[in-house]
Amino acid sequence: MSSHIQSLQHKKLLPSPPDFLSSAVQYEVIMGSVAYGVSNDSSDMDIYAFAIPPKTMMFPHLRGEIPGFDNYSVQFEQYQQHHIRDAAALGGKGRVYDVTVFAIAKYFRLLADNNPNIIDSLYVPENCVLYASPIGKLVRERRQLFLHKGCWAKFKGYAYGQMHKIRTKQPEGKRKELTEQFGYDVKFAYHVVRLLGEVEQLLMHQDMDLQRDAEQMKAIRRGEWTLPQLEDYFARKEADLERVYLASRLPDAPDTDAIRQLLTDCLEQHFGSISEAVSRPHTAERALDEIQQVLQSYRNAIISSASAKS
Repeated sequence: MSSHIQSLQHKKLLPSPPDFLSSAVQYEVIMGSVAYGVSNDSSDMDIYAFAIPPKTMMFPHLRGEIPGFDNYSVQFEQYQQHHIRDAAALGGKGRVYDVTVFAIAKYFRLLADNNPNIIDSLYVPENCVLYASPIGKLVRERRQLFLHKGCWAKFKGYAYGQMHKIRTKQPEGKRKELTEQFGYDVKFAYHVVRLLGEVEQLLMHQDMDLQRDAEQMKAIRRGEWTLPQLEDYFARKEADLERVYLASRLPDAPDTDAIRQLLTDCLEQHFGSISEAVSRPHTAERALDEIQQVLQSYRNAIISSASAKS
């Protein structure tokens, strides 16, 4: 089974993709309105994926480069292209794609930050998973590992961002038509409700169904909510979720060690041993390092105090 990105690349529809991309994708999903259950026939297909670059691209020091001195000549963190049209898709009707591919390390970092778009990519319905290698399946199975109470601040911030766009952004194109028809941009509006509903699920259940509120979101897209109704909903939901946040059983912060171990496991499943690229200090060595840092902080405090008195 090949990824959809590989198919687009073979059709030469992706502008300037990295050479390794077609064989490096590990997990690929449909995002956007399709994943949220509110799409229509004119909806573009948003594809998110993560890939594992070649080993020497992930670990530049294996090429002999010295960080801080050499300019890293070959790097990969993200590949993104918008409005890719496949005229042959859908029996000749054509389809437009937006494609975003993250390097696995950046993908894990965004997951650990509880970035809403990236967290969502691990919770899309099964029918929105276009491709998953054994590594992709492992990451999806372990998705709860990335969750923590910081999701509230992230999702709330994104929801605020959508509200700000409703109030201030000058609409263009199709968005202008929506605004003229309904009095405000209903697409931004449904994202506000979506984000608050998603983070509620994460805080309460440590799980998420992206299509749980699909009918509500469709109603908003049809213009059945007024802007005052949306603003009232946002204010009440925010207050409710502050209480849910305080009661949530999610950990306060990401388990960085466990996430790093999962990343290492994925890389070793792909490359074999990476011991020459990544050192793994023993627990005792890490403890000594932490003690040294505490002692150094203590010494610095003493020096600062003595300087202040003199």
